[in-house]
Formats: sequence, structure tokens, C-alpha cells
Amino acid sequence: MAENRASVYAEGVPCWVDAQLPDVEAGKRFYGELFGWTFEDWSGPSTRALKDGEPVAALVRKTDGRLPTVWTVYFSTPDARALVRRIHAAGGQVVQSPVPVAELGVTALVTDPEGAVFALWQPREHPGFGRRHEPGTFAWAELYARDTEAANGFFGDLFREALFGPEAEPDVGRAPVSDVFPAEMPPHFLVHFAVEDVPAALEEVTRLGGRVQAPPFTTSYGTVAVVTDDQGASFALLRR
Repeated sequence: MAENRASVYAEGVPCWVDAQLPDVEAGKRFYGELFGWTFEDWSGPSTRALKDGEPVAALVRKTDGRLPTVWTVYFSTPDARALVRRIHAAGGQVVQSPVPVAELGVTALVTDPEGAVFALWQPREHPGFGRRHEPGTFAWAELYARDTEAANGFFGDLFREALFGPEAEPDVGRAPVSDVFPAEMPPHFLVHFAVEDVPAALEEVTRLGGRVQAPPFTTSYGTVAVVTDDQGASFALLRR
């Protein structure tokens, strides 16, 4: 088992990410060169990305061109249906009710009260990340919200133990949308991947056909730059 792997993630801990892309083969070229990922066929339209042989993300072919090209963060839960009910009761919305993904687990797609989309993962055979918190793997998810106090209340109630419990090591933060993005940008989660050198990684993003949305800036959790891949999916680079 990899050093940074958790066999079971506590409820409310980010445990997986995937990108919905129109062209998965192009995604494999982009992220393979940027992060050193290798790939294997997985479930349905999904391709699993590996770092040093351990699972770190998935690239998913969009089945409908009207769907956004995005990275989505998944939060672990032992009971997706129960968590969906709590989210709905707290003012969130259910985009996709819980559905099984082969024998891998159960997933659902939901939003917070402001409309920021995130996913849930109830594990079966697939617990989530095999590696994280190291270069080329998931490192952080930042919620860009319009009402940060409301976001604190919603997620604080929903995932209190993961965020504030005695053993909590949160991989999630929140900030006003206007800190980085135009005020009209909808609330959203931004997936961060760790890199050793942010400027060097930005050069690679540009070389591979991506673009820089926000040049490096300093946060409480490290140096961050926001980019898009060559198909328009936004993500961030993080050096702690």
C-alpha cells in the first residue's frame, strides 16, 4: 500500500476526482505528459489514471456534448442515500441520485445551496485515491463561494468530523469567488494537483495547449496557479 493511501476514507474526506472530457485520448496525452500518469481501461466510458501504478484520477468521455468539461471532486461516505437526504434537507440539490458503478461503488452528484457541484462516493471495491498529497496527485479542493459563511455552515454541519474532528486533516478550503475569478463566475469546487515547481508546470501546461487562468498567488495552504487543459477543464497547480 502506498504511503499516502487510505484504505477507507472517512465521510467528508475527498477520495476521488474525475474529468469529464469530449476527447479522452487527448486527455491522456495532456495529463500523461503533465503529471507522468499512465492509464488503463476501467468502467464504461472511464479511463483510470495511475501514478507509479496507484490510482489517482479518472478521465471520463462525455456522453452528451451539452455537459460541461470539468474536474469533479468526490467526497467519501458510507451511505450515499442517507447523505443525499441530508444534503437535500440542508438546502442542496440532487443532480443525480445514487447509482452503482459496477462493483466499484455507488456515486451521486449533488450541489450545495449556492449550486456548487460535487460528487459522493460510497466505496465497494474502489476506495479512492491510491496516492495523494505528492507531485502529480490530488492535493486540495477549494470551494469558491459567494457566501462563505453559508458555505461554512452547510459543509460544517454536513462533514463536521472530517473538517473539525480530533483527527481531521482537511483537504478542503473555501474562499470568495471574487478572490480569484470574476464576480459573475458561478460557485464551484476547484481541484488542485500537487507539483514541485509551479512556474515549470505552467510552462508545460502552455506547451501542451492549455492556458493560464490565474498566475501564481499565495494562499494559506501554498502557492497556487489556476489553469485549463487543452479541452477547457479548469484545475489548479499547488506547491506547498
